[in-house]
Amino acid sequence: MSTFGLEKAFAPKRVAVVGGSPRPGSIGLIVLQNLVKGGFAGEIAVVNSRHDSIGERKAYPNLKALPFVPDLIVITTPAPSIPEIILQAGELGVAGAVIISSGLGHGPGSIAEAVEQTARAHKLRIVGPNCLGIMLPGIGLNASFAARHPTQGSLALISQSGAIAAAMVDWGAEKSVGFSGIVSIGDQLDVDVADLLDYFALDNKTRAILLYVEAVTDARKFMSAARAAARLKPVVVVKSGRMAQGAKAAATHTGALAGSDAVYDAAFRRAGLLRVLDLRELFDCAELLGRHVRAPDGKRLAVLTNGGGLGILAVDRLVELGGVIAPLTSATTAKLDAALPATWSRADPIDIAGDADAARYLAALDILLADNTSDAVLVMNVETAVASAFSIAEAVAERVKAARAQKYSTPKPVLAAWVGTDQSVAPIFDKAGIPHFQTEDDAVRAFMHLVKHREATEALLATPPDVSSLFAPDVDAARKIVGNALRDGRAWLDPIEIAGLFKAYAIPMVPTVAAESPDEAVTKAEPFLAQNLAVAIKILSRDITHKSDVGGVVLGLTTRDDVRGAAASVMANAKRARPEARIEGVMIQPMIVRHGARELILGIAEDPTFGPVIAFGRGGTAVEVINDKALALPPLDMNLACDLVGRTRVSRLLAAYRDVSAVPPDAVPLTLVKLSQMAADLPEIHELDINPLLADQNGVLALDARVGIRAPATPSAGRTRFAVRPYPTEWERQLQLKNGWKVCVRPMRPDDEPAIVRLLQNVSPEDLRLRFFHSVKEFSHQFVGRLTQLDYARAMAFVALDPMSKEIIGVVRLHSDSRHETAEYAILLRSELKGKGLGWALMQLLIEYAEAEGLKSLYGEVLNENTTMLEMCRDLGFKVTGDPEERRLSAVSFDLKAAANNVSGRRAR
Repeated sequence: MSTFGLEKAFAPKRVAVVGGSPRPGSIGLIVLQNLVKGGFAGEIAVVNSRHDSIGERKAYPNLKALPFVPDLIVITTPAPSIPEIILQAGELGVAGAVIISSGLGHGPGSIAEAVEQTARAHKLRIVGPNCLGIMLPGIGLNASFAARHPTQGSLALISQSGAIAAAMVDWGAEKSVGFSGIVSIGDQLDVDVADLLDYFALDNKTRAILLYVEAVTDARKFMSAARAAARLKPVVVVKSGRMAQGAKAAATHTGALAGSDAVYDAAFRRAGLLRVLDLRELFDCAELLGRHVRAPDGKRLAVLTNGGGLGILAVDRLVELGGVIAPLTSATTAKLDAALPATWSRADPIDIAGDADAARYLAALDILLADNTSDAVLVMNVETAVASAFSIAEAVAERVKAARAQKYSTPKPVLAAWVGTDQSVAPIFDKAGIPHFQTEDDAVRAFMHLVKHREATEALLATPPDVSSLFAPDVDAARKIVGNALRDGRAWLDPIEIAGLFKAYAIPMVPTVAAESPDEAVTKAEPFLAQNLAVAIKILSRDITHKSDVGGVVLGLTTRDDVRGAAASVMANAKRARPEARIEGVMIQPMIVRHGARELILGIAEDPTFGPVIAFGRGGTAVEVINDKALALPPLDMNLACDLVGRTRVSRLLAAYRDVSAVPPDAVPLTLVKLSQMAADLPEIHELDINPLLADQNGVLALDARVGIRAPATPSAGRTRFAVRPYPTEWERQLQLKNGWKVCVRPMRPDDEPAIVRLLQNVSPEDLRLRFFHSVKEFSHQFVGRLTQLDYARAMAFVALDPMSKEIIGVVRLHSDSRHETAEYAILLRSELKGKGLGWALMQLLIEYAEAEGLKSLYGEVLNENTTMLEMCRDLGFKVTGDPEERRLSAVSFDLKAAANNVSGRRAR
């Protein structure tokens, strides 16, 4: 249900505690006391059938006896009583319930199931059960049993653990960091992580979101919400269970490499979330985000310190984490020479000596703040008897505040680390809004968190290159191969079928031929031997996955007799090792010798939560031992594929070194994109290994591969097993307009950004004003990127292409609400093409798509002066009404269910 109902439940004017108790130490009493002490200005009532009053507050026997209908109820009663409470609340129209109680059970027949069904029937939102509660400091609402009250601020915390939420409240109170909201979600019977990401992403009181996750249950919903939230504000996540064992019994190397935490890491990365590994790092991120520190423009950090050893430790950690020490240019050195005594280090890090006082710190800091060769400054201090650490902190804080106050200045971030100093300096930095840390390690890690967040945000909006001209898969041929194997009742493709599959997706593979006997093997090997190529003999069996494990591989054969003997040997070995296996014969491959070729592994694995995962890393027989791998969620574009490659150690070997030439930069990423497309086109593939894939200056070549298949569960219309919904090729089509004009229409892609800019440039300023409700003069990457980077699970945009120029001439789009029931639409055409039927055809297509998606209605807002659009809406069957809040607008809506019976009439126009 996502954010439905949360607006009212999280902004209540009336709250009731069901189970409020007079017993000291009881959760019911603590929740009631927290509500009162938190400063909630609305009405508070207590429900308890055993007591007439709780303290000085009257108690009511049930919800129906209350003098008002609460917006939110907090339940602390025993589990068996809760279904009846939820039923009463639903009948009264209560918006939300926080169930702190535990013991509701799970699954069919449980109390939890009864509560969920009743709440859903009455559209009542449930937080919990088994949770700490919710805290919304902005309205003084503390509906929890936390020991302390959070202060108001701009951080939202979503936690699957009540203990973590309570710890964050305590930490925030100690550090003077405030929160816009804290929600402990417990068992997630209804409201889950994705719902709250959607809610806080649009909450104007929230600047950043902190997330504690133990497990994700609905990957598609989570990924959509996380990607949407990360585009708007920083989202930091810490996940427990990092050491949990992944796929223990995988049949392929790829499956063995794809452990559960590695997949979560890939999912967080794809969503643009900043992952940290523990609470200490989460606190550090909260320290940064709670101080409203902006992300640096790059990863160059200037380090200013009064202790040389401390500075070197900071630089070591910075480089280890991927940061860069800011270069000390000759110009900057000259300025520092003029401002500092000769004892300063004259090198990175900038050590101004142990006797440095506040004046020396400020002299150096002023130069570093103005220096354009750094992106942030870390100021560190080790307390000495010569200069007061307290007075230095005061001076630094005042100087940073003054720099921020400059009217036209956007000063670079400044971080502080006062090492070994009494905590009396902490309030100085807190008051100045400067993030401060107890060690150089914490400070440097915090800086790199800022860098990684900026990089993640940029990656979300990066425009990928178009690969459609580089390869066009023969999907029909591939489906035929897989279909034939499934009809044979097989779980694995044989090598000959794999060669055909790879040919369909333009993945180069070593020539492979099959032979049923040693004599036939000689005949099949002769063409290779004639070219002075050695050959390899491998067992051909659909029941044997790892050939070398059964003595089923012989390499380097150069004569007919060698081939005959090897074929007989591997067949005998396989029969002896696996007597139950079906032996079809052997396959013959030429031995490929490529000087300097790198052995890689690429593959597809199936994760039970996130679906298909693409793996890449160092290949060969010791692939699990080396464990140099990275994972990514498909679908992949070239940017994502390049990022996947770059996260491995072997990626450094793809460049030129010594007498070894570089691998073409796009060769490996493009192969990964092809695998991603294969996973989208062929849901039957659940495991795939290419190991090794040779890569050298000539490109890539697959030497061996395994492909596991199984019949997929039939997905519902428009749904796939991908956590990130792939490009919907099934909606590509041709539309015929007036006078027989035909245009190509397809879903929008991220690489359409340049074409969308050209479209906007060919729309008159007046038409742009009618579309966006204000004048639009600049088309920035950020502006256009938000139009083209679609989450197909929530939004769709169709682009119409001129058949001659292939330029985009029109766009129609919709974006569904969080419940996937209603969607807002918009349309834009090149100005000179209005009146040719293009808008009508695109709107018909959009309505068809909305119906296929199961949406219930379309709606939009149209300026009253846009009479052409309003006329088309009426002709299409939209209801047009005045907007009660904005008189210059008309609200238009289309009931998709009511129109379903009249589809043919509408399409005939």
